[in-house]
Amino acid sequence: MIRGLHHAAYRCRDSEETRRFYEDFLGLPLARAFEIHETKTGRQTKVLHSFYRMDDDSYLAFFEAPANPFDFKEQHDYDLHIALEVSEAVLEKMLEKGRSEGREVRGPADHGFIRSIYFRDPNGYVIELTARTQGGDEDDAHEVLKNWQAGKEG
Repeated sequence: MIRGLHHAAYRCRDSEETRRFYEDFLGLPLARAFEIHETKTGRQTKVLHSFYRMDDDSYLAFFEAPANPFDFKEQHDYDLHIALEVSEAVLEKMLEKGRSEGREVRGPADHGFIRSIYFRDPNGYVIELTARTQGGDEDDAHEVLKNWQAGKEG
């Protein structure tokens, strides 16, 4: 049985630039970092793997691999985004902090069961901070999916 998320890992352009966003701006402490000098297949490499701890002891992790090309681009919300849960008070604080620092910030958006704001990290990823709202019971997700599929076919 899956117990939970340990970490989700992404590429980064520059580990220090990434640290400034995740640690200094978002407040996620840099908890672990190590260099990788050899792949599991024995190929020599030079990669830094860094981990940022969240309150539930899961992590966001990043690989800086300068010798391995990667197509960094500004991601669209529907393509890729990372959603992090916060309290309503933290959501409001981060909205003001982002605006006061002149960062790109969108929202808040009311999704019925959560309220969200959105930033872009230095790697082009959309970072969603989201707070649960009262109510917003789970819908019949299987029925919604079934109707979606039927609409695509018709």
